[in-house]
Amino acid sequence: MSVAERSDAELLSAHVDGDPDAFGVLFRRHRDRLWAVALRTTGNPEDAADGLQDGMIAAYRRAGSFRGESAVTTWLHRVVVNACLDRLRAAKVRRAEPLPDDLDDWGDRGSKATASPDTSDPADLAVSDERRRVVLDALAQLPPDQRAALVLVDMEGYPVAEVAVMLDCAVGTVKSRCSRGRARLAPLLGVLRAPGEQDHAAPRNHDVPAPVRDVGGPRAPPHGTD
Repeated sequence: MSVAERSDAELLSAHVDGDPDAFGVLFRRHRDRLWAVALRTTGNPEDAADGLQDGMIAAYRRAGSFRGESAVTTWLHRVVVNACLDRLRAAKVRRAEPLPDDLDDWGDRGSKATASPDTSDPADLAVSDERRRVVLDALAQLPPDQRAALVLVDMEGYPVAEVAVMLDCAVGTVKSRCSRGRARLAPLLGVLRAPGEQDHAAPRNHDVPAPVRDVGGPRAPPHGTD
């Protein structure tokens, strides 16, 4: 079996046993999603790149501590999110820097990003780009813990129980953070409502304004984290 054909757990175990290629394969396998989570958690590409790199260095060094009590991807997300939150806390949750203007490269749900096809209507692209800008600006105004919970549950689609493991907190804490975050996002995203659409109370349970679910993230940076 080639290195690329191994499961995540097998790759991590091989890394611990001294395989020089295993961790790189594991990281490349999950790089896009980890980058999207880092970006949405920190609010800007510079801090996201630093947080992702910090997280991967920590995972590389602490791989031997993984006990298999959760999926490898859950563990990787936990390490990366914690690294990003540590950076935000160390900076006293400073306001996120302005978002980049070149939003044409932003893809969907943080998976493999693809540029918008040339056949798209320029007006539609402009609306889509503006929605992304508004949503990410709104996310940047949330406290880091609420932002991380919303990113993982509402944007990445992870079950609440799995997010609780990632964030090292109780399931009820994740639900509370999501609820408070959605309540704060609702008025911030009111500008995205269709004309004539009525205001509603904060989204219930796992509901969240569609723009939050659909907003994408930029591609992973080509250098610095391989």
